[in-house]
Amino acid sequence: MVKIKLLIDGGDMKPGPAIAQQLGPMGVNMGKVISDVNEATKGFKGMKVPVELDVNEKTKNFTIHTSSPPTSELIKKELNIDKGSPKSEEIKVGNASIEDIIKVTKIKHSGMLEKSLKSAVKSVLGTCASVGILVENKNPNEVIKEVTEGKYDKEISDEKTETDPEKRKALKEYFNSIKSAQDEKLAIKEKEAKDAEEASAKKVVTTTKAPEVKKK
Repeated sequence: MVKIKLLIDGGDMKPGPAIAQQLGPMGVNMGKVISDVNEATKGFKGMKVPVELDVNEKTKNFTIHTSSPPTSELIKKELNIDKGSPKSEEIKVGNASIEDIIKVTKIKHSGMLEKSLKSAVKSVLGTCASVGILVENKNPNEVIKEVTEGKYDKEISDEKTETDPEKRKALKEYFNSIKSAQDEKLAIKEKEAKDAEEASAKKVVTTTKAPEVKKK
C-alpha cells in the first residue's frame, strides 16, 4: 500500500505533473481519482484541503482520506476573506464573532490536542491573531484572556455557532472603520516613499568635465 499526501483546492482538484508522476507509474486511473477526490471535498470549496490516498499497487484500487482544512482556511472561509494579513500586528483583514470561532472550533476539535471545547476555542483564537483577524472588535489575545475568565462560557457551553444579523452588521461596520484608517495610513506611507525617491533623484551628483591639462 502506497500513501500519497496532497493539499488540494476543495472540490476543484485538477490533473497536474505532481500527481501524474506519483500515480502514472502505478497505472491508477487518474481521472477517477480526481473525480472521487472532488466529490469527497466538495463541501470545502474555496479552501485548501489535506488529502491522503492509500493506493494498492497490485489491484490499482485506492482509498481517500480527507482532513478538515487548516484552521486559518476555515476562518477565512467563514469571513469570506481571500488571504491573511502579511503583517498581522499592523494590518487587520477581518472581524469575527465568538460564534464564528466556536463554529470553526467544532469542525476542528476532533483532531485537536485540546480536550475541552473551551481550550480549543483559545487555540483557534491564537490562529486568528496570527492571520490578522479581530474577534469581537478586539485583538484575539485579549479575547483569549476573556475566555479564560469565563466571559463566553454560556456561548461555548451552548455551542452557539450562529451570529445575530445585527451583531454581524456592527462587527462589519467596526472593521470598515479600521480598514479605512489602515488604507489612509498606507496611502501616507506610499506618498512619503515616493517623495523620498524623487528627492533622492534630485540629489544625484552630475559629473563635471575634467579640466584640460595644458601642454608644455
